[in-house]
Amino acid sequence: MTTFPLVTHRGMDEALAYRHGEVVTVGQFLHDARRLAALYPPGRHVLNACTDRYHFTVGLAAALLAGRISLLPPTHTPEMVRQLRLLAPDVFCLSDGLTTIDLPHVAYPDPAPRGEGPEAMPAEVPQIPANQTVAHVFTSGSTGVPLPHRKTWGALVRNMQAGAARLGLEGGARYSIVGTVPPQHMYGFESTVLLALQGGAALSAGHPFYPADICSAIAAVPRPRLLVTTPVHLRALLCAGVEIPALDLVLSATAPMPAQLAQAAEARLQAPLLEIYGSTETGQIATRRTAQALPWTLLPDVRLVPQGDRMWASGGHVEVPVALGDVLECVDDRHFLLHGRKADLVNIAGKRNSLAYLNHQLNAIEGVQDGAFFMPDEDDAGAGVTRLLAFAVAPGLSQAALRAALRERIDPVFMPRPLLLVQQLPRNSTGKLPREALQALAQTHDQTGRGRHAG
Repeated sequence: MTTFPLVTHRGMDEALAYRHGEVVTVGQFLHDARRLAALYPPGRHVLNACTDRYHFTVGLAAALLAGRISLLPPTHTPEMVRQLRLLAPDVFCLSDGLTTIDLPHVAYPDPAPRGEGPEAMPAEVPQIPANQTVAHVFTSGSTGVPLPHRKTWGALVRNMQAGAARLGLEGGARYSIVGTVPPQHMYGFESTVLLALQGGAALSAGHPFYPADICSAIAAVPRPRLLVTTPVHLRALLCAGVEIPALDLVLSATAPMPAQLAQAAEARLQAPLLEIYGSTETGQIATRRTAQALPWTLLPDVRLVPQGDRMWASGGHVEVPVALGDVLECVDDRHFLLHGRKADLVNIAGKRNSLAYLNHQLNAIEGVQDGAFFMPDEDDAGAGVTRLLAFAVAPGLSQAALRAALRERIDPVFMPRPLLLVQQLPRNSTGKLPREALQALAQTHDQTGRGRHAG
């Protein structure tokens, strides 16, 4: 039976996490995981709702040791919890704080008593079967009803091995990982938790959101430092006017990054910035250094195969071929260009465009802090004509000035009607804009300001 170690660090005294100014060693982590595993009830499925990244990682490891499956949905809404009950009636919730989740509950335990010291620490790293189911990870909900996707330990480890090699983490340097994305999201799960376990790195336990908190989290860990973030969080960090501690590598995902933002980030941070391309279904499958080149480079052994009007990913850690939801153009057998999601393609008056392209043009306008186009469903238009609309966060711009700037960038048939100025967009914790959130925002403005914003 093929197995892989739970962690790849060289010794029990190596750092695996930094939490509240203290170092957590590999030995302490394994001790904490075994202690928590003994507290799990009989149910086979655990909803890991821990907000502390270290607690989440201990909960994940405890589930592996106890033969449990972690459920990682995009939200913890009552409706999502109802769906989890249907999928796994025996599910219980692990949390490290107050929770309103309507499930049987296991509280993350307080630190072990003093008597459980170094003599209680494990001497060996557990080996996990490659075919063991680690988690059911769910789609983000931005493309419809969330669906579970099974992840095995072997596939996750092979993915992290390829990813760590691409990032240069397989050498002697032991990186400190600071993440602005939650560990329950596939990107955060891979790049802040699994990358630490399988890349010999140490994770920061916090989940900083505001620029000042991100800077404090970076400063609290030793170099070399890796920041795992999103275009939205990175833009806010660069625009905040704060002094950013030294970084050695930056990762970004969840949405394509404009080349000018990547170039500005590298110039300001004096560190390479790599984007990750992937999906919940496939995990990460490609990277690019956006400040230098737009094509994406596939991870070793992963390949793209066109079939019909879809592109399929297979090979490497992708255990079964997966149809991708994006429009990809192969440059050669190792590189491709990303043209947006298939669901984002719009056809107006016989002309086609993608929402990703339109969003890029809107956000490239000077003074626009954030912006997004939205195409309502036909049913939402009633008896009228379905039209594109757009939202923009642009405090220093009038609607007329913004519209004039946009006319210089896009075909007139794709001009949004209306173009709405808002204080902020309803992004989730990973910086994504779920369709239902945009739909709710559109309906709110339709009810309160149809005439004023009709433009």
